[in-house]
Amino acid sequence: MAGNRAAAVLARLRTEARDALELVLLPGLAAVLPWRWSFALFRRLAGWPWLYRAQCARALALAREAGMAPDAARWLREYRLVILTDHADHYLARTRSDAWLRRHVRATGDWGVAPGQAALLVTFHWGCGMWAQRHAHAQGLLPHTLVASPEGLRGRTVLRRYIRQRLRTLEQAQGRPVIHVPGPMRPLRRAWGAGEQVVVVIDVPADQVPGTVPLPVLGRSVRVPAALARLAVEQRVPVTVYTLELDLASGRRHLRLHPLGVWDDAERLLGRVFERFEAVVRERPASWHLWTEAERFFAPAPMEGEAE
Repeated sequence: MAGNRAAAVLARLRTEARDALELVLLPGLAAVLPWRWSFALFRRLAGWPWLYRAQCARALALAREAGMAPDAARWLREYRLVILTDHADHYLARTRSDAWLRRHVRATGDWGVAPGQAALLVTFHWGCGMWAQRHAHAQGLLPHTLVASPEGLRGRTVLRRYIRQRLRTLEQAQGRPVIHVPGPMRPLRRAWGAGEQVVVVIDVPADQVPGTVPLPVLGRSVRVPAALARLAVEQRVPVTVYTLELDLASGRRHLRLHPLGVWDDAERLLGRVFERFEAVVRERPASWHLWTEAERFFAPAPMEGEAE
């Protein structure tokens, strides 16, 4: 019994130490070094197989099953670099002004909405997204990002604190509090009623949301979240899709904005949104964070008669 307890304590310490290294110490260098130095270091670290080892192994295996990782070594370097930079954005956003945004983030297109106008802003777990909210806020928008309550954090003190601090950073970047989901639609309706915007990261597994519709995505039938699209159609709220791509050579970002306007049909709107998702994942497969959850995302549709 004592041996089991000692083994459990040792395993816990190893987990906390790895979390401290991968979530705080390494990405936190971006807070104290010039960005070009930090990114040059991150590019070297991206070649180290021990970094984010379990996450990378699972992601690569599922990407290869989908035919999206023909060159495993190159794929892993990009995946690690995107993940590491995404964590570093938490520290960059805390320590850099909008001058950093103007210098390092290039925008193509526009948000398609004016300050004081309600909108649904849709993106994906692809690339490095936090600077998009900062950009929107700098343009006079007031976005609220929908965030899921974290699960499975028992025994992960460093990770739990990191997530809590990252959400605070996101709120500072966007100028408005996040909206936790699942939950009632009242905060979302209040935001739209106040002429503010709602950001949703829409590529989540169907078992994480209550209402879905089937769509063809990457050659598979996927059930995608439908509630917000239906509400946007009902409320006549315009929709904009955006992605924030990481330049793997320089560390600069490319914010691509695609205003879609107001729609009358939620399923057609979702079809357009996921056309964009498929395009960016095919373009840069290793920039999709959720390869680790691909089995859930591409889960078979429920049998006839089963609830959505």
